[in-house]
Formats: sequence, C-alpha cells, structure tokens
Amino acid sequence: MVRAELLLLLLLGAPFAGGFAAASLRPHARNMAAALAIGVMATGLSVTLLLSSQITGAEPLRSSLTWVPSLGLDLQLRASGFSWIFLVLIFGIGLLVSIYARYYMSAADPVPRFYSLLLAFAGAMVGIVLSANVILLVIFWEMTSLLSFLLIGYWHGGTAAREGARTALIVTSAGGFCLLAGMLLLARIA
Repeated sequence: MVRAELLLLLLLGAPFAGGFAAASLRPHARNMAAALAIGVMATGLSVTLLLSSQITGAEPLRSSLTWVPSLGLDLQLRASGFSWIFLVLIFGIGLLVSIYARYYMSAADPVPRFYSLLLAFAGAMVGIVLSANVILLVIFWEMTSLLSFLLIGYWHGGTAAREGARTALIVTSAGGFCLLAGMLLLARIA
C-alpha cells in the first residue's frame, strides 16, 4: 500500500500537474481538457475519501519534503479532520464544475485555458488547506488571489469580466497583505 504521506503530496501536486497538462493542449481540445480536469478532480476526491480514516483519526496525517534546504525550509503538509472536510469540498465541487463547464462552455472558447486555471486554483486551495507552516499558507493564498483574478477575467473581452477580475484582485490581495502582516506580528510576538 502507498504510504499516506505520499498521498498527501499527490493531493497537492495532481491539480498543478493537471493544470500544466491542460495548458499544453490545443485551444479547441475541449473534450481532452474536460476529461483531464474531471480525472484529476475525481482522483483527488477518491484519494481524500480513501484517506478519511487516517486523516480523521486522533493524530493528524503529516508529510514533509525538503523544499529550500539553504534556508531550512521544508514543504510541510498536515491533514486533520477539519482539512478533510475542505478537501472533500474542493475536489467535490471542482468535479461538479468540471463536468458542468464541459457542456456550458462554447466550442469557440479556449476551454483548455479555463481548465488549466481551474485546476491550478484547486491546487492552490488544497495548498492552503494542507499547509503546515505560515510561509506556505501565504504563498498559496497569494496564488489563489492571482488565479481567481485570471478565472474571473476568463472572458476578458467583456468590460464586466475585466472589472470583476480587478475587484477580486484588489480584495484578495488586500486580504493577503493583511494575512502577511498578521503573521509577521505573530512571529514578532512569539
């Protein structure tokens, strides 16, 4: 059986890998992009459900991978019962959106770009949920800010989409700066 710690890395890495794969598809490869996104979201949901007994146990499930050894930083992931709920929500809703978008999006739209952004956004949300240190939390928060801007502005030809994307970027970036300031204050106090 695959170690549970490796499955946490899979939960974090699969949406990003799927996003890169979707970005490399031809602009009108809608069926391939949809199948890729649906597969990644279904796999993430399945792995989350598979890990439910280990994640919701008395001890949280942890995984650590050397990230920037020169600074002593590790990619530390932690999954507890609370994060399990959010993982089910992220992958479950992501699966439903992926299925719906396949039939909603026009054949003229660059659908692989949408799925690429959606998968990367899901990966950033998974990163927020599984982050076991403040630095990762801030990094993944800022990733969600940027990716939500790009998703909201997907149809950038429309004025409303551009204005909505700018508003989302301002609000989420302000929240990110407040998060960073709060974390710096906590670090100073501690």
